Amino acid sequence: MHPGAIAAVTPDKPAIVMGGSGRVITYRELDEESNRLAHVFRAAGLAPGDHVAFMLENHPLFLVIAWAAHRSGLHYTAISSRLRTDELAYIVDNCGARVFISSAGLADVAASIAAATPKVELRLMLDGVAPGFASYEEAVAGQLVTPIADECQGVDMLYSSGTTGRPKGVKSGHPERRVPLDRPGPLLQLIRFLFAPSQDSVYLSPAPLYHAAPLRYCLNFQRLGATVVVMERFDPEQALALIERYRVTHSQWVPTMFIKMLKLPPEVRARYDLSSMTHAIHAAAPCPVRVKEEMFDWWGPIIHEYYAGTEGNGFLYAGPRDWLTHKGTVGRALLGVVHVCDAEGEELPPGEQGVVYFSDGPSFEYHGDPEKTSSSRDPKGRGWTTLGDIGYLDEDGFLYLTDRRSYMIISGGVNVYPQEAENVLAVHPKVADVAVIGVPDPEMGEAVKAVVEPMSMDEAGPELEAELIEYCRARLAHYKCPRSVDFRERLPRHPTGKLYKRLLKDEYWPARPTA
Repeated sequence: MHPGAIAAVTPDKPAIVMGGSGRVITYRELDEESNRLAHVFRAAGLAPGDHVAFMLENHPLFLVIAWAAHRSGLHYTAISSRLRTDELAYIVDNCGARVFISSAGLADVAASIAAATPKVELRLMLDGVAPGFASYEEAVAGQLVTPIADECQGVDMLYSSGTTGRPKGVKSGHPERRVPLDRPGPLLQLIRFLFAPSQDSVYLSPAPLYHAAPLRYCLNFQRLGATVVVMERFDPEQALALIERYRVTHSQWVPTMFIKMLKLPPEVRARYDLSSMTHAIHAAAPCPVRVKEEMFDWWGPIIHEYYAGTEGNGFLYAGPRDWLTHKGTVGRALLGVVHVCDAEGEELPPGEQGVVYFSDGPSFEYHGDPEKTSSSRDPKGRGWTTLGDIGYLDEDGFLYLTDRRSYMIISGGVNVYPQEAENVLAVHPKVADVAVIGVPDPEMGEAVKAVVEPMSMDEAGPELEAELIEYCRARLAHYKCPRSVDFRERLPRHPTGKLYKRLLKDEYWPARPTA
């Protein structure tokens, strides 16, 4: 299925509802507008396998543009709207985009990359124009609303969020093979099998659409004719209100969103009817056990977790019953085979921590970066691939993540995985957000430090520092706990839930390489 097929049956059904403005785009409008833009791509000379890029906020036409690229058989790169000139220019140039689309709300940074992106032949801007850009609205006006003659499936090529260095473009498909538009992909099959969506489903997307999971899930729910409710930006109470207002059945979250909703006053949490929701899906980062237990107490056994990456090299899943009987797991493999290995690539037995690899799943490469591609493979040359996570398997084959390989702290020769302390501190009532990092220490090499965003900066100071250290030591071995705490008004967290730890670490390690 695809928007054209849905529009032929239910043209006036909402395909997109914007949570803040309430603007509705019907399936007819989604189909016709994406067809118009597909004709613009062909008129610009783009053929299947060519590349487009777009940088937008959660704009009403975001998914329209994605569908236009997809039905044109193009590689398409959705780019974070939070990037500044250098990183944006790097991605647009690195991916080889011939068309770049942005919006008037992002005009300053979008226009600033012109000189650094000479491969771009056409620049379009929504809601206004900027130097070097043509009007999107004028470009699509008068174009045909019927499909292009050589319609076929495209493939996204998304970039990692750059939490440990330069963003990496993940290339995992070949649109020039001209797969028919109505052929379902493996992700749609997984979604249908695990979460039972239908044309009557309403899917809430509270995260930025440029991230892999929100973009891919929204497009696949629309393949089924579901309505997608898009939040312009996440707000915990508004999310609850939207579930009630639109009778949301499916939603997808990251753990930081759970934490923010749980910290709403009890009377606010109780104000909204959430009974329509049958599947609350979460991913992107492991969820602290206590947080997830509280979510189960509040929402009931509807919480589903998966572990996967933009790279698409594997997929693990933990349904409600799985998690309640294996608390802390991120799931068991449904796609690919999981291996946990030591630094030499030797497989480790259940219960021992090591680097998590996948075999027997889809392959991928980092676009234009053979060194990064090679670093994602196992040291024994078996072709196994990793996302860079550390974890262990239990006897039942369930995986538990302990941290990112790049975040590990070596203090006095002992490996410390900061996620453990972060999980403890995140649920402290005076903590809004927390990052635990290693900082220079003349005796230990690295010392464990917590950087905390308090619920109120008025409470920041030595007394709260001592309270948090003691709180952590009461729950974890002392060597895993911070020896000091710094306070910030806001941590550099990506809207998808990932923390830009490299930005924090750079402040404490000014000469330390970030790659």
